[in-house]
Amino acid sequence: MTARIGRLVTSGQFSLDGGTWDVDNNVWIVGDDHEAVVIDAAHDADAIAEAVGDRRLTAIVCTHAHNDHIDAAPALAERTGATIWLHPDDLQLWKQTHPDRDPDAWLADGLVVEAGGADLTVLHTPGHAPGAVCLYDPGLGTVFTGDTLFQGGPGATGRSFSHFPTIIDSIRDRLLTLPPETKVLTGHGDPTTIGAEAPHLDEWIARGH
Repeated sequence: MTARIGRLVTSGQFSLDGGTWDVDNNVWIVGDDHEAVVIDAAHDADAIAEAVGDRRLTAIVCTHAHNDHIDAAPALAERTGATIWLHPDDLQLWKQTHPDRDPDAWLADGLVVEAGGADLTVLHTPGHAPGAVCLYDPGLGTVFTGDTLFQGGPGATGRSFSHFPTIIDSIRDRLLTLPPETKVLTGHGDPTTIGAEAPHLDEWIARGH
């Protein structure tokens, strides 16, 4: 059975460097009728569990460890038995939100997370955060970009642990090399495609943020 993609929008707050902002996050649920993976367990474990339904949740994959993408991960894992995956370069950020609970497993570039007909290949794309990753499934023609690439440009790099030249390198080398028709499903806001964003790289560089 072919995997399908579900989207749940949850609301909460993002906090870093002493500031707090209200945010809406995309929670992506990828799988078939029997099992699924959650990408970024944001804000509301109950709502996410309800969206998963009676499917077996095998993994909670964190695109990065900003609190608004991971705050519900431990509660969802405890409820479902799913494994929490994070890139080790984001452990320091993770500890700001969950000092007493480590992730269960480590993401690495090239690792494939399989569940429910999906094959999600990990692309390490630092810049927004040191351990930021994107998840590419060529069979679905989709890349889940977290906060690395949005409709209209790169994710923010104005706060701790972020770096603009690095995110540009990640987008240029790891994302814009994907087929132009690839759907880009983001951590916040509306989807886009690689082909729609690629022509604007030089504009983003000139903007410098």
